[in-house]
Amino acid sequence: MERKGIRTERGNRNRIIEINNRELRQTKARLNKLKKWIADEAKHETDAPTLRDVLDAILHGGEPKSRYARIRDLQAAADTLSFMQTHRISTIAELQGTVSKYYGQLSDIREQSKPIKRRMETLDEHIKQAETLTKYRKVYEQYAQQKPKKHEAFYESHRAEVTLYESASRHMNEHLNGRARIPMKEWRAKRSKLATKSRALSVELHLLKGEIKKVEVIRRHAEGIQRTITPPQKLRGKESDI
Repeated sequence: MERKGIRTERGNRNRIIEINNRELRQTKARLNKLKKWIADEAKHETDAPTLRDVLDAILHGGEPKSRYARIRDLQAAADTLSFMQTHRISTIAELQGTVSKYYGQLSDIREQSKPIKRRMETLDEHIKQAETLTKYRKVYEQYAQQKPKKHEAFYESHRAEVTLYESASRHMNEHLNGRARIPMKEWRAKRSKLATKSRALSVELHLLKGEIKKVEVIRRHAEGIQRTITPPQKLRGKESDI
């Protein structure tokens, strides 16, 4: 059905999982870039702009700006100042500890997400197979009651339903662990709790991405400041370090 362009519930779940995995990979890649940039800046800390310089660049740097751009930059400056005060940092090198903390938070989100996703997939399969049993039970009962002469003809005309029912029945026998009844209500309750935990982790990831974005704003303006420094000025700075 998916190959024919018809979206299915299972396909939608797989797409959500893939989106979440892609977001985790992209967030880690962003952190890697920031880590490398901070490490490079730390090698030449005396030449690196301070975060106060970055604030000034946000507010006053560049060409004359529109009213919208000024409001946007004021908000960016306020966010940057709040970020600096919250994390008690004043230099780019000091960002290293903050980025390391973000690595830890991302790792926690990834590690918590993995078992939740695996268990949700398992429960989804159990629920799907249980629903298949219910859906095709009457057809299968009719099939089982057919006289020998009509048995094969009935099977050929209801091959899909019978096959799906038998497959679902085997699945239940393998996973019910001796239970006489299918615990559909229990499975759905567990699945709902896991979905709530998964959404909470998605919120954590969203907030983390917002914090990472603040560091990226600092990097972008710091790099803008450094581009305005002429080569002789850079050279004198490095000579003084030596």
